[in-house]
Amino acid sequence: MHENVNKAAFIFPGQGSQYVGMGKDWYDGNRTAKELFVRANEILGFDIARICFDGPEDQLKQTEITQPAIFLHSAVVFNLLDDKNFAAAGGHSLGEYSALFAAGALDFENAISLVRLRGRLMQHAGDVRRGTMAAVVGLEEEFVEDVCREASHAGVVQPANYNSPGQIVISGDVEAVHRAMELAKVRGARIVKELVVSGAFHSPLMETAKEELKKAIDGAPFHDVDVPVYANVTGKPVKRADEIKDALIRQLTSPVRWQETVTNMVNDGIAKFVEIGPGKVLQGLAKRIASGCEAAGIDKMSDAEMFVKSAVDK
Repeated sequence: MHENVNKAAFIFPGQGSQYVGMGKDWYDGNRTAKELFVRANEILGFDIARICFDGPEDQLKQTEITQPAIFLHSAVVFNLLDDKNFAAAGGHSLGEYSALFAAGALDFENAISLVRLRGRLMQHAGDVRRGTMAAVVGLEEEFVEDVCREASHAGVVQPANYNSPGQIVISGDVEAVHRAMELAKVRGARIVKELVVSGAFHSPLMETAKEELKKAIDGAPFHDVDVPVYANVTGKPVKRADEIKDALIRQLTSPVRWQETVTNMVNDGIAKFVEIGPGKVLQGLAKRIASGCEAAGIDKMSDAEMFVKSAVDK
């Protein structure tokens, strides 16, 4: 399957890419962007625009705020792109919802409502059963999986994000993750770092959030899409509404297979990745996974202007 040769994939960031001030230049400089921020405030019932623009950072970092904030920023940027010609889409964790919105699987109101619920449920699951996550850098996939198996006598621990070659995040019970971190160091990992998170995302510790999210996803109006969206749980493209729903529900307790996602997109003919939304995390991962690909991003209004100029220059 190589019909996407030289075409772009739009990729959408997940939690951790937020920053105070995100989206303000769009709000100040574009009436349509301002209207979308105002609409988001109305749908959510609180002033998410103010938190995006002014913080405080501690509030923006709360999972139930972070997730709709990042989705909103990505949606604003996508809506205002002059060139929406993309051959595939994908998003990292929360970003999968942004990708589905861009592809037309969900409208804005239903997407941001689901994202808000997902963030709230994940934060609550973290309160109910305290967990943690850690980044392991410089250790091959099978060694990280072995380390998790060895540490599982201390509780639940498993890979949560296969981000790029040699960069994997693990997730689970605090004691088990700490044990896996020690084992990873012994095995020769270059960096082992605990992350500041409100729960053990993409692990069975999110099971308590899954049932309520499933009800909401099952009840939301999803549509089939023409542009393939590559699902986190498989790294493979989905187009049918029923497949999309199933992938989103499973995603909550399953690893994000980002390395496979990017590799599969490249194998399907994608040569350029454009990150839509805050930060530059996914551009960096794309370059590490597929060294020959182009990677760019649109976060600020100035990025969009440069993106249009580079397209015209070509």
